[in-house]
Amino acid sequence: MVSRERRIFCEWLGTAFLLAAVVGSGIMAQKLSGGNVALALLCNTIPTGAILVVLILVFGPLSGAHLNPAVSLAFALKRELSWPLAGGYILAQLAGAVTGVLAAHTMFELPIWQFATTARVGVGQWAAEFVATFGLMLTILGCVAKTPSATPYAVGLYITSAYWFTASTSFANPAVTIARALSDTFAGIAPGGVLAFIVAQLIGAATAVMLGGWLWASAEYKGARQKPVIGGQTG
Repeated sequence: MVSRERRIFCEWLGTAFLLAAVVGSGIMAQKLSGGNVALALLCNTIPTGAILVVLILVFGPLSGAHLNPAVSLAFALKRELSWPLAGGYILAQLAGAVTGVLAAHTMFELPIWQFATTARVGVGQWAAEFVATFGLMLTILGCVAKTPSATPYAVGLYITSAYWFTASTSFANPAVTIARALSDTFAGIAPGGVLAFIVAQLIGAATAVMLGGWLWASAEYKGARQKPVIGGQTG
């Protein structure tokens, strides 16, 4: 049995690596793309999807590799994660996300503390975050129910795809959204857009949990906390 402390630490460290990859690859992409936004987005997408696979494989057997408050809340609602532990996970994820952003700024010798100026607002953006998180949660729930060994790859591929078919580039993660407001780089989101993104994400996750309970009603979820069931984020 993995101790509570080790699980929470894994959620902190995993989320820190996730944000370092998201923000760091965005900075590198912007530097190397020569102003080509499509190329920069592609260069931001591939590392994000790849690191998700790695992080779920590494931390999944220890904490479940949620790396996403929406995922932890979903499994708490499903009674697969205790509420006290879910609270510990969420705090660790938020702290880890900020740590990852600060690490990315340090590596690229940028000002450590920043506030993003990229506005991401409007019905299209909010709808995109609902869709992105809804799809991510269905991916996780479906894999955990039937093919748990496929979860790391399915999540990584879903996020890679969702970068491109959602108008918001699929944040799909409240911790990621908050942390990216602290980076005025390619991956940033202005603080004024954060709350609406998070509301859309939580509604999307809750809707997926309800639908998933019907789709996989006969599936057994015992031990889901120890399986790689990540929440990943994104772009």
